[in-house]
Amino acid sequence: MTSPAPAARTYDAGRPFAWLLLIGGAVGLFASAVLTLDKLRLLKDPSYVPSCNLNPIISCGSIMRSEQAEAFGFPNSLLGLAGFAVVAAIGAGLLSGAAYRRWFWLGLQTGTLFGIGFVTWLMYQALYRIGALCPYCMVVWAAMIPMFWYTTLHNLRSGVIPVGRGLRPVVREAARYHWVVPALWYAVIALLVLNRFWYYWSTLL
Repeated sequence: MTSPAPAARTYDAGRPFAWLLLIGGAVGLFASAVLTLDKLRLLKDPSYVPSCNLNPIISCGSIMRSEQAEAFGFPNSLLGLAGFAVVAAIGAGLLSGAAYRRWFWLGLQTGTLFGIGFVTWLMYQALYRIGALCPYCMVVWAAMIPMFWYTTLHNLRSGVIPVGRGLRPVVREAARYHWVVPALWYAVIALLVLNRFWYYWSTLL
């Protein structure tokens, strides 16, 4: 019996990664849905105050009224509705036993790369241009980080993204201490938020 052609090869993923995609996608989808509903209410009634307007810093309304909230000419949350729904569906498929081909994993890699790039840009805009934070936006940030990181790690380990012999030990160590990158990422964001709005946080002490 001849071996299958390389193009027909599928790449399995472990159940923890599948659960991460399902739960992360569901959390991101929920946050995007809330943001979309609030945006629609705001468009209908400009005086509407979103429930997550808590103080001058934690203010979804300030974010939603900004130009950055419609970076492509429509509410950013619509991208989240579509993107996170796809990710959740992929996670559900993996849990049910699906195995996807290389082009599929590269597509997910491209999507998560765009997603992490976009939310990084939105973080910068929120911190240093708009000067306000949106809790549901921050939920999206928190969901994107592990989805991007573990998708990348999976693709490197499985060979979806070819790795030279010299870099294989690096990939192995990254997989061994997989939690370090997301932990540091969250810590850096927390420090940036603390530093940027220290003038306000300090008044609460």
